[in-house]
Amino acid sequence: MKSAVKTPGYIAVEGPIGVGKTSLVKRLAESLGYETLLEDPKANPFLDDFYHSPRSLAFQTQVYFLLQRAKQLRELAAAPKSLVADFLLDKDPLFASITLSEPELALYQEIYQQLHLSAPTPDLVIYLQAAPEILLERIHKRGIRSEAYITKTYLESLNTAYSELFHYYTKAPVLIVNATEIDWVNNQHDYEQLLKHILNTGKGRQYFNPQTL
Repeated sequence: MKSAVKTPGYIAVEGPIGVGKTSLVKRLAESLGYETLLEDPKANPFLDDFYHSPRSLAFQTQVYFLLQRAKQLRELAAAPKSLVADFLLDKDPLFASITLSEPELALYQEIYQQLHLSAPTPDLVIYLQAAPEILLERIHKRGIRSEAYITKTYLESLNTAYSELFHYYTKAPVLIVNATEIDWVNNQHDYEQLLKHILNTGKGRQYFNPQTL
């Protein structure tokens, strides 16, 4: 007899910009009665100019996000155990490796180490995937002015980095979701299918591909 899978108490949703992390986090939190822990990109005063001119403001943008997440992690330590977040701390060095020069990356890594960050391990990580052209289409559709400068090349580099991260990630179970042909915001059937897989994800790495269902 197969034992029931325990509902994860702390869920982290990850994936590149435009893939739908925050919208999924909010739906999951509503369905499960959980609290949310969300990134706050609008608070970063460097982000708009970074998208316009990545090289000139990459370091300031990255360090601001690092300090923001450090503050959120302190809050997370006192947060309820039933929580859905739209980021993993592990992704911060990932972005840094893409955007920073070698001297900047070395300084970033020194700051990261000096902060002595310690994040609780999620019970489940949901990694949302979509092709760069799909991400770019969604980014343009939502019409945030600063994001108009995001390029397909940048999204390709993000996808590659995320793939490498989760190829080796073993800290928690991972559900890899093909987010290309699924709409969890406007299609209730799509969302219910995904929710069912989330609540039945066991150990290791598993996949949800609605194209094959």
